[in-house]
Amino acid sequence: MPVFDPELTYLLLIFALMVVPRAIQRFRVPAPITCLALGMAAVLVFGAPPHDGTVSLLSTLGIASLFVFAGLEVEPADFKRGGWPLIGHVVLRLVSLAGVTWFAMRYAGLGWQAGALLALALLTPSTGFILENLPSLDLDESERFWIRLKAISSELLALGLLFVVLQSGSVWNLLGSSAALAAMMLGLPILFIGLGRWVIPHARGSEFSLLVMVGVVASTLSYKLGVYYLVGAFLTGVVARSLRRRMPSLASDENLHAIRMFASFFVPFYFFHAGMGVPGGALTLKALAAGLALSLVFLPARIAMVWAQRRFIAGESARASLNVAVALLPTLIFTLVLATILRERFQIPDWLYGALLVYAVSSTLLPSLALRRAFGIEMPAATAPDQSGRRASQSDASVS
Repeated sequence: MPVFDPELTYLLLIFALMVVPRAIQRFRVPAPITCLALGMAAVLVFGAPPHDGTVSLLSTLGIASLFVFAGLEVEPADFKRGGWPLIGHVVLRLVSLAGVTWFAMRYAGLGWQAGALLALALLTPSTGFILENLPSLDLDESERFWIRLKAISSELLALGLLFVVLQSGSVWNLLGSSAALAAMMLGLPILFIGLGRWVIPHARGSEFSLLVMVGVVASTLSYKLGVYYLVGAFLTGVVARSLRRRMPSLASDENLHAIRMFASFFVPFYFFHAGMGVPGGALTLKALAAGLALSLVFLPARIAMVWAQRRFIAGESARASLNVAVALLPTLIFTLVLATILRERFQIPDWLYGALLVYAVSSTLLPSLALRRAFGIEMPAATAPDQSGRRASQSDASVS
């Protein structure tokens, strides 16, 4: 970072992350990609900065709040309405993950853990990112319903597999981490109920801040367990959603919108921080070529799998099936997280790390071009007020 007064430096950084990406969105370049590029540019221009706890904290707030928001979007009734097409989607995803894992072990020389993480990085859509931008896409309610349902189910499956893979070094480690995660799942409802009884009645309007802080604490605990921030933050949102009848204000539509807006402010810091951590060895022609090769193979394959399932199993039109398939392509956040884990824990070469970045950017850029709307990092004002109306219309969407 430049050698300026720290306060001025952070003000300039906030201005850059809030203004520049949104200005470039007019060219259909997703704002997160611009934030990632700004982080890389900052290191190239000013050199590698010393450890910056402030940017790291803001980054954590961004990723945690985004996954809390994704958890809040989980509606159990939707899975029942999804029926057999949803089951088929999960089975097909398991088969494709197993196939890519085997391929990575056989031809890339990776161990089964690294191969499984690589498969998750290539095939898992970034649900929080997709849901945050879903209202801005030119789609009908049925298409939005299926995008939400498939993205959430894919993320639930991916988070479960991520936990098992990362904790499978030993049986005792897996059992201990599972017990800790189970304790967290049991403790979160008790904590929320306690806050609802002893804090919220005496501090009206505190539901949002309490939800965010619980999400950050839970995400930090899951990070200490070795499964990064995603699991704890997502569980917080799911638990808060499950308590909606008992504590209506906790997961209310107003709170959901507030979490979305909070995430839209802090998520740019996550991408900027991720860009600052890209090693120089990832910025090579070999990494670019490998990333483009991954994109040319996996992006059409992912589109074809979802399109065929929607077209021939669910009976949707060819255009609607294509819209759903394309909207589910972005993997930016999940790929960034898993690429970092692969580099830090399994020492993948820098060129493969760079290839995953190229793939993540390609998967996020393609929907912006195909659906004629750049994926941003905020919710359009026109769709903000009526969350309840959105859910009501989704309930009426066709799920055949």
